[in-house]
Amino acid sequence: MLTIPPPPAAVLFELGPLTVRYYGVLIALGVVLAILMARRRYAARGGNPDVVEQVALWGVLAGLVGARLAWASTNLDLIVEDPLSVFAIWEGGLAFFGGLTLGVIAALLVLRRLDAALGAFADAAAPAIPLAQAVGRWGNYFNEELFGTPTDLPWALELSSLQAVYEPGTTVHPAFLYESLANLALVLVILWIGRRGWVRAGGLLFVYAIGYGVVRFAVEQVRIDSNWEPMGMAINAWVALGVFLAGVVALVWWQRRASVGSAPATAAAGSHGAGTRGAADTTVGDADE
Repeated sequence: MLTIPPPPAAVLFELGPLTVRYYGVLIALGVVLAILMARRRYAARGGNPDVVEQVALWGVLAGLVGARLAWASTNLDLIVEDPLSVFAIWEGGLAFFGGLTLGVIAALLVLRRLDAALGAFADAAAPAIPLAQAVGRWGNYFNEELFGTPTDLPWALELSSLQAVYEPGTTVHPAFLYESLANLALVLVILWIGRRGWVRAGGLLFVYAIGYGVVRFAVEQVRIDSNWEPMGMAINAWVALGVFLAGVVALVWWQRRASVGSAPATAAAGSHGAGTRGAADTTVGDADE
């Protein structure tokens, strides 16, 4: 049977005391690709692309802290046993929803400090976020984590560490691959909706929330790593459902704010070359995709 083979060693290479792991490299690659996409899209909306780096810096740092704290909150037994392990992010253990929450808060604070165009930036970042996720999820493959329930499908995944979970030789759903491919599809959907001009400026971020809520809820149905299952469903599935519903409500509210008969306009540059918020909020559609 054709299956996905176990990953090679998690360490890419060692240089003296420095150990470089696939996990960190792939997360960093995803962030870089997301920044490049967001820069291009933000510039096309009249913003200063250099703002993207400033927002990304604080957003990523806050996101890492939030992701690790969220993971630690559901793995307190491991933290109590070895408190210093809370810093070992290279071993995995990043809860995306926690990272997204703190990352978005940090990004909003930076954008307001720069008086940047919030709507234009939200639309620029909307497809860049799932792009980073699609690449970063492959780090879970090399770390041998976030795999799914047993299956004998042709694309089933073999893991060298399965002996502690299933019988030797058991193959499982590659949950990381499902989410990676679904996130790539979400990138295309967001770009397509943006080109159609169906949502007001800033609305694409709500489209992302709706789409990722669906993606994550579906993937959670085959994942087995949850250690908290209120009412029999993984906590991340509940969070994904909440993100989906919040995205729907926010998008409906956002669309209803649109002025009747308002015409599309191009966001103008603001005090930092980022574009004023008022101008950006009238922009409709994707100018560069």
